[in-house]
Amino acid sequence: MEKHIKVSYLWQIYGKLLTEKQYNVLDEYYNQDLSLSEIADDSNISRQAVRDLIKKGEEKLFEYEEVLKIMEKTQKNEKTLQLVFSQLSEIAEISSEKRVEKILREVQKELHYIA
Repeated sequence: MEKHIKVSYLWQIYGKLLTEKQYNVLDEYYNQDLSLSEIADDSNISRQAVRDLIKKGEEKLFEYEEVLKIMEKTQKNEKTLQLVFSQLSEIAEISSEKRVEKILREVQKELHYIA
């Protein structure tokens, strides 16, 4: 996974655990696609201070993921659900029994609530 996307995803999961400044700067940098200079000007701090906030914020996000593994578990669950959806669709397509098809569609519908 590309670092930019990974940090943005980690920010969504763990962002509220960061300091307010780290939270805001990471949001502006990764989610709003602002440059270091733009963030520095908006925050009345130096570009180096912005870079330090980004670096420390990233480190914290990766530390949280290393311990809690929420992103890793979520990704595994998403892959598993996609496999289940695919298999259910395949069974529904080859089934000649209307009752089986109906049950499979209901199971798919319920799984969408989990996903």
